[in-house]
Amino acid sequence: MGTKRLLLINGPNLNRLGKREPDTYGKQTLEDVIRLVKDTAWEYGYEVEEFQSNHEGDLVDQIQVAEEKAAGVILNPAAYTHTSVALRDAISSISIPVVEIHISNVHNRESFRHTSMTAPVCAGQVVGFGVDGYRLATLGVINKIESGGRKES
Repeated sequence: MGTKRLLLINGPNLNRLGKREPDTYGKQTLEDVIRLVKDTAWEYGYEVEEFQSNHEGDLVDQIQVAEEKAAGVILNPAAYTHTSVALRDAISSISIPVVEIHISNVHNRESFRHTSMTAPVCAGQVVGFGVDGYRLATLGVINKIESGGRKES
């Protein structure tokens, strides 16, 4: 396992950042997010590998192999947050910390977004800080790694 590597995983429709519902998600692009996470991680001596997919199985595959190549995961499961037992089970199957991130405050949106299937098996959750939440999630997962914390808060 790479001890100074993080995996950034973004789920469905996040490839549309900057174009999709800018009043909710802002005008920054996925490339801006990746740059922010990489710059933040670099300050602490970490490299970042990024992955985005609109397909649930591809996200599961990335989570399953995460502990072989990274010390922690920053995950925006997007819409799968609220529906995917498969993502939840994949997160449960690995021993490294996973921090869940959402750009919008999902608790101030439609009621179906209020429940996260994945948050209970993550080390933490960051919601509602816009794209800057990715910086907070990066710092959070690094803190978990460096304090010897694994999955639980």
